[in-house]
Amino acid sequence: MKTAALFHRLGGLLACASALVAFHAPALAQGNWPDRPVKLVVPFPPGGGTDIVARAMGQGLSEKLGQPVVIDNKPGASTIIGTDAVAKAAPDGYTLLLSGSTSYSVNPALRAKLPYDPVRDLAPIAIVARTPLVLVVGAGTPWRSLPELIAAAKAKPKSIRYATFGAGSGPHLAGELFALAAGIQLQDIPYKGSSQGSMAVIGGEIEIGLDTVAAVAPHVRSGKLRALGIVGATRSSMLPEVRTLAEQGLPDATFDAWYGFAAPARTPAPVLDKLARAVTATMGSPALQAQLRAQGMEPVAIGGAAFRSQMEGEISRYRALAHRAGIAAE
Repeated sequence: MKTAALFHRLGGLLACASALVAFHAPALAQGNWPDRPVKLVVPFPPGGGTDIVARAMGQGLSEKLGQPVVIDNKPGASTIIGTDAVAKAAPDGYTLLLSGSTSYSVNPALRAKLPYDPVRDLAPIAIVARTPLVLVVGAGTPWRSLPELIAAAKAKPKSIRYATFGAGSGPHLAGELFALAAGIQLQDIPYKGSSQGSMAVIGGEIEIGLDTVAAVAPHVRSGKLRALGIVGATRSSMLPEVRTLAEQGLPDATFDAWYGFAAPARTPAPVLDKLARAVTATMGSPALQAQLRAQGMEPVAIGGAAFRSQMEGEISRYRALAHRAGIAAE
């Protein structure tokens, strides 16, 4: 009986010890994080703007975290496939997202059915770069200033056409914001991509292009396109002489494409804090900043709280715009 009682008591102590270990395991894991490679999901194919940012930052993050940062390209469905994979991943800090504003604000605003909610399912870490769009016209058009273009559009509503990459794309939203702010009506024309749209403007097939500064700057410098305004919040270091639309009296026309890091919701706060410090330290490299600017991007440092505020504000703004303009992306 004594032996049986002893084993019974020992079993109880072991059970208690196991429970204590299980209870403290997350805290121990957080303290050791990361102790294996970190996966950075990019919901675009290799070679695009988001992929460029990810690979530019990957090495620096690896050095700061002491573990490899592995880029995992998961393109498809306008970033939904890759973004949803991160939203549903284990919240342990080993699966992260680097994506453009499409994932965080554009898709949630324009798509009625989305398998994830960025506000609920993602933990914002930092916005690290912006890619300003620039409004350009063909060299064969008569307009040499924004007021001249607006006057012509008011004189003949819907007669001036601009290139988009399809319903709900960045250029489409930027064009609608510009038209609304200027009190004009433009006609959107969808193209398959940046190159095709730019060639249509250069060739006189349509009149206006709204594209990234990196895509159109060479054509502006060669004289094939004429830049009338930066659509983003600040001027571009690639075309510093071109004023923003806000500087030209249209603050409500501002549209910024940007890139941000996020983790699955419920990722422990200590892990998020360590990630934020690593991202900030990596972005502090002058060489990295120069590399991004050479690609037409503007390095920024926007923390998690401001990131969330910007995301929520844009969702509301773009949803209202889509309702007014009849934009739907399915």
